[in-house]
Amino acid sequence: QVQLVESGGGLVQAGGSLRLSCAASGRIYRINAMRWYRQAPGKQRELVAAMTSGGTTNYADSVKGRFTISRDNAKNTVYLQMNSLKPEDTAVYYCNADIDPVGYMNRGYWGQGTQVTVSS
Repeated sequence: QVQLVESGGGLVQAGGSLRLSCAASGRIYRINAMRWYRQAPGKQRELVAAMTSGGTTNYADSVKGRFTISRDNAKNTVYLQMNSLKPEDTAVYYCNADIDPVGYMNRGYWGQGTQVTVSS
C-alpha cells in the first residue's frame, strides 16, 4: 500500500510564503514524476508544477517565477515553495505521484489535499 501525505498548508497574507511537503510511504520500488495540483472552489483541478525523476520541471504560467518544485529522492518527498502568494492562489493543493511499487508497474497516487488560503 502506498500513501501520500501532504503538510504545510495554512492561512497567509498576500505577498507571503508557504512551503508544502508531500511524503510518499509504503511499498515503493521507484517514484517517477511527482506533481502538485490545486482546486479552487467551483473550478477544475489544475496542474501547478511537476518534476520528473530526472529533475525536469514545468509550471503553470500563473505560478512561474513565484513557485518552485523540488524533491528529495532519499526521503521520497516533494516540496512546493510558494512565494509572493496572491488571493487567487487560494485552493486545496494535492500531491500526485507516479509510483512503481514492485519494479514493473506504474500507477498514479493522490494525497488527501492541504488547504492554502491567501488573504488580501
